[in-house]
Amino acid sequence: MTAVTTDDKQQIKEIILDILELEEDEISETSLFVEEHDADSMRLIEILSSLELNFNVTIEQADMPRMVNLAGVYEVVSEAAR
Repeated sequence: MTAVTTDDKQQIKEIILDILELEEDEISETSLFVEEHDADSMRLIEILSSLELNFNVTIEQADMPRMVNLAGVYEVVSEAAR
């Protein structure tokens, strides 16, 4: 996997919706997890861990600051899969 597919994006979104306890219409690709959805550091780590398990990738903790919204997560997962 070198780039996230539409199916991958949907799976990523569902993981994040579940962890942040949001409905699909409450999140956009650019809405900020912490500022707009009240995500704390534990939830962000849970997102990272769940993505690693579901996509069989290793995401460096140094990439976490880029994972502020769906667009950032898509990019990080795509890079980790290369």
